[in-house]
Amino acid sequence: MNLPIAFLDSGVGGLTVVKEAMRQLPNESLIYIGDNARCPYGPRPEEEVSSFTNQLVDFLVKQGAKMLVIACNTASAVCLEEVRKRLDIPVIGMIQPGSRAANKATRKGRIGILGTQGTIESGAYQEALWAKNNHLELFPLACPAFVPLVESHQYQSSLAKKLVAETLADLRKKDLDTLILGCTHFPLLEQTIQHVMGKEVTLIDSGAEAVSELSILLDYLGLAESRPGQAKQQFYTTGSVRLFKEIGQDWLGQEMIVKQVKLTDL
Repeated sequence: MNLPIAFLDSGVGGLTVVKEAMRQLPNESLIYIGDNARCPYGPRPEEEVSSFTNQLVDFLVKQGAKMLVIACNTASAVCLEEVRKRLDIPVIGMIQPGSRAANKATRKGRIGILGTQGTIESGAYQEALWAKNNHLELFPLACPAFVPLVESHQYQSSLAKKLVAETLADLRKKDLDTLILGCTHFPLLEQTIQHVMGKEVTLIDSGAEAVSELSILLDYLGLAESRPGQAKQQFYTTGSVRLFKEIGQDWLGQEMIVKQVKLTDL
């Protein structure tokens, strides 16, 4: 079924999910929109996050998507169920896949959660984890500086290393064995986070886990595209095409054609 799988995010972070989708599902066509003009979503009120997310959803649905991935943890925490109720295509979020993977990976039952202010304050990860295992000890931490680092293409800079080390200093003392990267921007900082936390801590990429569930769902619903050579990728941003393309090509390792969508068109 050669209709695209749609992805949305507050900015470039969801490209970490797209990269995994391209690896696991090379036959599938993908369409992506990043709301870079209004990024980050984390500090915004829930009503605003919901409004912005639904605008992006409407844009993607008009493109004829067969499935939607809300590749933004904040949006997933705030309005996943709302979006599911109003669409007649399957919708996947980030919270449940990341939570299941962390619960499976932990040995000590001590799990850290990194996210935006909105994701952490929503309690969505805590609720999902405790629903499976109420004996877990959880250590949520909002990291408001991380998304701007990624969006400004500074995730490999000395500033990034300094900010990550400072932000995670107290978390290092908690004797964690598992840490959820509860924002799709954060895998771009994965090497730095792993270095700070130590190799004994297992990092969980919620986006990669969501793609694994996406793959299963495509097969279960009979929506998978089996013909090779049919896949196309479309990329849109509400912000700077130049910066989006610069980060995207660096992360995906391929040339990209990126189009700007004006906010008045959403």
